[in-house]
Amino acid sequence: MRDHDQPPEILGIPAADAAAVTALYRAFNTGDTVLLDKVLAPDWQDIPLAPHQQPGRDGLKPLINEFRAAFPDMRIQVLEIIGVPGRAAIRAVITGTHTGAWFGVAPTGKPFRIPIHEFHHLQNGTVTHTWHLEDWFGWLFQVGAWPAVKQEITP
Repeated sequence: MRDHDQPPEILGIPAADAAAVTALYRAFNTGDTVLLDKVLAPDWQDIPLAPHQQPGRDGLKPLINEFRAAFPDMRIQVLEIIGVPGRAAIRAVITGTHTGAWFGVAPTGKPFRIPIHEFHHLQNGTVTHTWHLEDWFGWLFQVGAWPAVKQEITP
């Protein structure tokens, strides 16, 4: 089993592609959205968009700030990057503490750890498309927001 404090295992992709992908996650970890201008195409496609997210790399910047506000200690740990030139698959985990509102859930102060899997298309060391899947249902369970508490409605 890999030590989660080690750098990611990188297999099959050029160094420029690996650098672009890891910089994307570094932007989340540090809040440095200027990194996005260097590694994402201006018309980068994030699939699916968050409910209120605007398209393109500029649409991701406010979302990163929202992540940092809800989870100031958030960290995305990339465990593996596997691919071929122009394509990269990522296995990672997101950890943090829920100290700000997220998905309409008031801060709980609870820590969480959820898996994330992403697939990126790259061209000339720039990410052009990202398909992602995070376990937000698991997050709801870990912070105590699921199962939802049934509220009595009085007439």
